[in-house]
Amino acid sequence: MIKIRNYKFGLLETSEGRYTQDLIISPTSVKPNWWRKEGHRLSVEDLGALKKEDFEVLVIGTGYYGVMKVDNDVLKAMRERGVDVIVAKTGEAVEIFNKLQDEGRKVVGAFHLTC
Repeated sequence: MIKIRNYKFGLLETSEGRYTQDLIISPTSVKPNWWRKEGHRLSVEDLGALKKEDFEVLVIGTGYYGVMKVDNDVLKAMRERGVDVIVAKTGEAVEIFNKLQDEGRKVVGAFHLTC
């Protein structure tokens, strides 16, 4: 299990290392340097790395100020997979991610670290 230890604008520290660019954390790995087709918009294509992942909750961190927007297609695609989606500013999303992990949930976090 990969635990998030700290988050501040532009920096996320986990049990696996320090990251200064957006990333996805799954139950088994960290996918660093996560880029989206449109920087401040999250689309289904941007989550292609999750196709083979087994998880029940997707926590999306929309940035320190919440600038990143999530397309409705993302919510629909995750619902069709039976995955719950939680969207929050990254600071709050980190807390939710850790809490869900502590509860034993299979959770993935997709975190925008700035804006």
